[in-house]
Amino acid sequence: MPQTISGLDTSKQEFSTLRALEHVKNISQNPHYVGSSGHDQAKNYIIEELKKLGLSPQIQEGFSIGDRGTMSKPQNIVAKIKGSNSGKSLVLLTHYDSSQHSSYGASDAGSGVATILEGIRAFLHTKQIPVNDIVICITDGEELGLNGADLFVSEHPWAKDAGLVLNFEARGSGGNSYMLLETNSKNGKMIDEFIKADPQFPVTNSLAYSIYKSLPNDTDLTVFRKHGNTPGYNFAFIDDHFDYHTANDTWQNLDLNTLQHQGSYLMPLLSYFSKSNINDFTSEQDFLYFNTPIFKVIKYPFDWIYPLLGVAIILFIGFIIYGRSKKRISFSEVGSGFLAFIISSGLAGVLGFGLWKVALIIYPGYNDILHGFPYNGYYYIAATVFLGTAAFFKVYSIFDKVEELPSLLVAPLFFWILICTGASIYLQGASYFIIPVLFCLVCQFVLINQKRPFPCLMLLLSLPSIFLIAPFIASFPVALGLKIAFASSILTVFLCTLVIPVIGFYSKKSLLGTISFLAALACIGIAHCKSDFTKERQKPNSLIYVLHEDQQKAYWTSYDHTLDSWTKNYIDRLKNLAKDWNKNTIESKYSSAFNYVNQAPLKDIKSSKIETSFDSIAGEKRILDICIRPQRDVNRMDLFVRESFEFQSLYANGVTTKDIINKDGTIHNSFKKRTDDRLLTYHLRDNEPLELRMEFHKDSVPEIVLYESSYDLLESELFSIPKRSENMIPKPFVLNDAITIKKTIRLEYVEKTMDSSSIRTNLAVEL
Repeated sequence: MPQTISGLDTSKQEFSTLRALEHVKNISQNPHYVGSSGHDQAKNYIIEELKKLGLSPQIQEGFSIGDRGTMSKPQNIVAKIKGSNSGKSLVLLTHYDSSQHSSYGASDAGSGVATILEGIRAFLHTKQIPVNDIVICITDGEELGLNGADLFVSEHPWAKDAGLVLNFEARGSGGNSYMLLETNSKNGKMIDEFIKADPQFPVTNSLAYSIYKSLPNDTDLTVFRKHGNTPGYNFAFIDDHFDYHTANDTWQNLDLNTLQHQGSYLMPLLSYFSKSNINDFTSEQDFLYFNTPIFKVIKYPFDWIYPLLGVAIILFIGFIIYGRSKKRISFSEVGSGFLAFIISSGLAGVLGFGLWKVALIIYPGYNDILHGFPYNGYYYIAATVFLGTAAFFKVYSIFDKVEELPSLLVAPLFFWILICTGASIYLQGASYFIIPVLFCLVCQFVLINQKRPFPCLMLLLSLPSIFLIAPFIASFPVALGLKIAFASSILTVFLCTLVIPVIGFYSKKSLLGTISFLAALACIGIAHCKSDFTKERQKPNSLIYVLHEDQQKAYWTSYDHTLDSWTKNYIDRLKNLAKDWNKNTIESKYSSAFNYVNQAPLKDIKSSKIETSFDSIAGEKRILDICIRPQRDVNRMDLFVRESFEFQSLYANGVTTKDIINKDGTIHNSFKKRTDDRLLTYHLRDNEPLELRMEFHKDSVPEIVLYESSYDLLESELFSIPKRSENMIPKPFVLNDAITIKKTIRLEYVEKTMDSSSIRTNLAVEL
């Protein structure tokens, strides 16, 4: 990462981190999710800043439904810098809305907006005339369901000319910014062009992208790729994951080195791609790629995967035969090597897995950090690494009587070749791990011929293993949560086995194992000292008031696993009714369910008015138009219809959903081909009603379960909810601090006497 922060006195032709930070401060003054007052403040600020740059920003507004059935009315901010040619345009992309309810959105993605604003300012000061049009697209509704990107790609006239996208994102508040590319073609030209653009601090590899593609972490760029066939590069950072989508996503917590890193990507890529040919990025070749400290990005084609694997297998077998002939490999010692490898790997995995499971028991509050990475998470990662190191040294010290290191290397080489074989079939982006294996095979050859080889040579040959594998030991638990911290322990052992040509000569392995174990205990001790919740490390909690209109009953509900002094005011653990409450759970990122439900006093709260404007039967089809009109300020509506109910067509506020082809070839449509009871989540702006036009078989009767929610529980005059203490924050990723009304809408057709001018219909609402 960059280690120098560019200040306010930086040349106007260069990116300044501190100038960018001023934008972050202004954008993240308040939570600015769709429908909030802070949303308009952030929007107006960005528009004014674009005008100061001499641009003419536009607002693109309209209803949009994402692939997962989430609808809103985003307000995209778009502007254009005209190029000298009329070819494809370069799109600079990020979003300005924050996550729902309480996030200040400084990193996600105020940092992206600031990077683009400052980058464009510096670019314009260079007086460069771009060849390609540069489109600035700052979307809205990304946090809800990529709605703004969907609206732009589907309806904006500039979208059809988009040739390449640079997207700036965040999933934490610090650390390296990773480049993750997206393309419908093979990646050959994308990687070639990225290398030619020559960013100073590239952090990228094909394995990270392979993992990214398999996870449900779509960004705005995904919409451009899937629905606009426009490729692009994501630049996103994930460290300090505990700040993600929380009230701690503030400008004070944004790592300035990370913001500098984002700028270090944008400036060279903006300069390069504003002038290069971006009309076509299709390629006939896929590359494996990874960054290194010296050569920046190294790439080689997928065509090399099986030849390199074959070379490794041939060398592995050949060196065993050669080692046997030189009496440097003994099958009995090879057997000891297999035992050492299996025992140390298994022990490391058990210790790493057990550490986190025990931590969850001792510190149950960790369960309320839904993304699985607590504030002291880095100490647990360090502990798992030291436990893996301890397991390696302790176990291998038992087998220290093995006289020949080439015999000990056989087992790790065998398993690493096995891993690379699996990767070549199932996860080709990881196939570059064959490179450390090949270097280790060279070490094997040297060790067969020299009993005491030159140590610096062995270290030099081991560096590829360290540089390629060590980053994943640290990043896997950050990206995926500490539930997979055991992978760091196991991978630590796997790395240690590849550098046996160096550490195999250490004479006091048992002592090193003891030191490593003590270091693990020290990290666990520090984690314990930082396990409590303070005003710097707040506990996330949740409280929702649910009025069940069908039953004329009310309930306090909470997603929390551990009740605290705030939630205990309303929730009694011994009176929990949550068992039967989680059918049709309100949609959330981690499919969280209510853990506590208690009865609450009934309040007089107006629910939405259900109006029908058209209800008719034509042949075998029934056509029905209804309007769900709020009678109070509402932020969201969640609608559920049993999964088996079939709509022939369904429109919400004039828009409908697209067919999505899954990886297995099946088609998903959140309206017509659903995989659960959830039909639609509608996030309101300016309290606009929800209008539905439905077509279905005349003999069917849709029954809609409606949840309508407002985020005003703490402000409502109907309640006297105290503010949270300083060591608490609202729980992210779930509905929170909300007043929710649940009711069932049964849409029966009632045939009435007709006159010549009208058809009388009836809409029955079960209360």
